[in-house]
Amino acid sequence: MGNREASGKAAASAAGKVLRDPKASAAAKSAAASTLTQRASQLEETSRAAASAAGKVLSNPSASAAQKRAAASALTQRRNRGR
Repeated sequence: MGNREASGKAAASAAGKVLRDPKASAAAKSAAASTLTQRASQLEETSRAAASAAGKVLSNPSASAAQKRAAASALTQRRNRGR
C-alpha cells in the first residue's frame, strides 16, 4: 500500500512558485511537479526519479526555500521501500 499523505496548501504554493521560476533547475521542477500531483489525490506516490530529484534539491545549498519545501513535500509522498 502506498503512502496516504497529500500535499498541503503551503507545499503546493511553493511548488507553483518553483514551476514558474525560470531559474529553477530541472530537479527542482521535477520535485515540484510531483508535489502538485499529490495535492488533490492521496492515491499518487512520488516516483523513484522524482524522489532522487528531490534529494538533489535538498542537498543543494543554493536551492531556494520554496524549492526545498516542494522537494521535502515530494519526499513525504514516497513510500519507504528500503534500500
